[in-house]
Amino acid sequence: MVKGANVELTALSEDVGAVMVSLGWSSPTGEGDADVSVLLLTSDGKVRSNTDFYFYNNPVAADGSVQLLGKAPTADGNEDRITFDLTAIPADVEQIIVAASRYNGAEFGDLDDVRVTLADGSGEGLLRFSIEDAGAVGALLFGELYRRAGDWKFRAIGQGYESGLAGLAQDYGVDVDDDAEEAEQAEQTAAASEEARSQAVTASVAMETETPAEEDVVPAADETVPALAPVPGPVPVPIPVPVPVSVSVPVPEQAVAEPLVNEPAEAVARTVPRPRTAKKKVTLPKVARKSLAENDSWRAARLFPVSALKSDRDRETRATSVLLSVMAQVPEFGRRLTAGFGAPAGRMETFTEVSLPNGDSPRRPDGVIRVERAGKLWTALVETKTNGNALKPDQVQAYADIAARRGYEAVITLSNDVELDGSPLVDVKTDGRRKHKVALRHLSWADVAHQAQMLIRHEGVGNAAHAWLLQELLHYLQHDNSGCHGFQNMGPAWVPVRNGIDDETLCQGDQRAVEVVENWERLVRQVCLRMGGELGQQVLPVQRTKKGTDPRVRRAELADQLCLAGRLDSELRIEGTPGVLALSADLRTGKLRTSIEIVAPEQGYPLSWAKRLIRQLPDAPADLHVETLLVGEAAGPRGTLERLRREPGDLLPRNNAEIAGFRLSLFRGMGSTRGNAESGFIRSVDEAVDRFHDHVVMRLDRRPASARR
Repeated sequence: MVKGANVELTALSEDVGAVMVSLGWSSPTGEGDADVSVLLLTSDGKVRSNTDFYFYNNPVAADGSVQLLGKAPTADGNEDRITFDLTAIPADVEQIIVAASRYNGAEFGDLDDVRVTLADGSGEGLLRFSIEDAGAVGALLFGELYRRAGDWKFRAIGQGYESGLAGLAQDYGVDVDDDAEEAEQAEQTAAASEEARSQAVTASVAMETETPAEEDVVPAADETVPALAPVPGPVPVPIPVPVPVSVSVPVPEQAVAEPLVNEPAEAVARTVPRPRTAKKKVTLPKVARKSLAENDSWRAARLFPVSALKSDRDRETRATSVLLSVMAQVPEFGRRLTAGFGAPAGRMETFTEVSLPNGDSPRRPDGVIRVERAGKLWTALVETKTNGNALKPDQVQAYADIAARRGYEAVITLSNDVELDGSPLVDVKTDGRRKHKVALRHLSWADVAHQAQMLIRHEGVGNAAHAWLLQELLHYLQHDNSGCHGFQNMGPAWVPVRNGIDDETLCQGDQRAVEVVENWERLVRQVCLRMGGELGQQVLPVQRTKKGTDPRVRRAELADQLCLAGRLDSELRIEGTPGVLALSADLRTGKLRTSIEIVAPEQGYPLSWAKRLIRQLPDAPADLHVETLLVGEAAGPRGTLERLRREPGDLLPRNNAEIAGFRLSLFRGMGSTRGNAESGFIRSVDEAVDRFHDHVVMRLDRRPASARR
């Protein structure tokens, strides 16, 4: 689309009751980012109340019509994704604004490839709008969805706001509180009120223990306790704000969800507080549950099934039941895994050992996920594989056909393999005569572990019970006997390609080289997921190829480079670090190289730069290689850290050439086997990246070069 153009969604697809809008951009320095926001407007162009403003402090609508999913990795970096259930948008909302804002004085003009895309409910892309002239603005209107004659249309806007998020929100009638100090005080007051309220509830429950035995029962997490007896006289109590649990404090195994208590009527009727632009943790609301099973033969998934882990089938059954039960019990976790697949934000139930009619032989998928909202059901069949077992195309095809006949929305596959753009793990044929579309989605066990880590270690969850469940799930996935360890094998082509490089018989165009490149990309993506979960930061693979290049063409070119140079190269961009972490596997020498390039400061003297760099690395390995980068093609001085600690001046060029920066590198031996054993290639890559990040990257000054003095 071009700026100002509009299009009717039903003209692009029949499946536009729910759509996904993705906002994306890239940064030349790798440090650029922005936050998305959504505003629901009435016919007068204003929000009805502050609750119609969705951003990082208010990411999900109570009715599920709007859901900010956060960032997801793509081939060119990452995107912020938002799902809209257009059938659930309130009738008095005529317009939906989709925007984004930068912070700390940053501007959209500093970003590249600023764009917005829209996909239908099955995930098929419908439109794309690239904003070429964002300019010096702190906030940007990407586009809008609006009603016309009962149908929804999309308009490409591309208009900027110099006043940032606060100015954008205020123009549409949102009362924004941008005072960080006031926000902090409000959080402290709310936390104190929550603690006082919790103590009052505990005291009240303790008093009730003297009632007859049939009343001495602690309700389940999804039940409601009768309201406490009213206290004479009005007692003003601030509205409590749920505080996510940080799992840095051990959670006892006996932890249970706190019972719910009915709020006083005067508390419920209070005015909604103004949105704050200071970020805080968000707890998703609890929902009442009831059975969503089609019949009594559907059995609810349990955390610990009876079957023992004696075979691959046992592992698949146990892994499916453990994962699905935790998804149903921890709403934050379940939504994170299903929202990107088009599932609504609603009440979730999961099932295992389900039998579905299929001619003379019923099919039994490993699991079923059902989500209900506003009387509508979203259903996905689940097929699971553990260890190194591959998905069976005929099995997945049968589930896709059953889902289409029964009106289900998706088939989700789970395995240790990592799906690549342009290279689906299973090719499923679609019957064009059927109007109902079934989306085929894949999750690796590494994806599941990453999402669990992000929630319990960095973002927080709703209560202690949820934190404990996620901790148990993560412990299970990481156990040696679970079979859920992510990508673990470089494939049968690994040894022949290594041998072909050693004896120089590997030719360009060899399909085995393409297989090695694909598995290398899977391994790098898994490294990013693992590091991101452990650090609580975005870790994304960097693609240096031309934008728009077909992934298969790109991998074929990389395979030809592998045949010529004998190296596998990748780059990782880690949020908050001063550069890009480069990873190289030289199959000729059998060595792994991890490195990072640091831009020289804009002020000071070269000798001071060298001394400051050496001082930042007191605990780095003595064999760390430090190289001076010069402006132009000339190679600069280099040496090991052991020698440079005594003589940092050895990093200065003899001819007073201009210094562009410094490159730090570590080398280690490469594992020989294709698997994840002690001597395996995959294990050696994980250890090399971790060692370099922990002992080198984490010690460096994270400020941009322009801010160093």
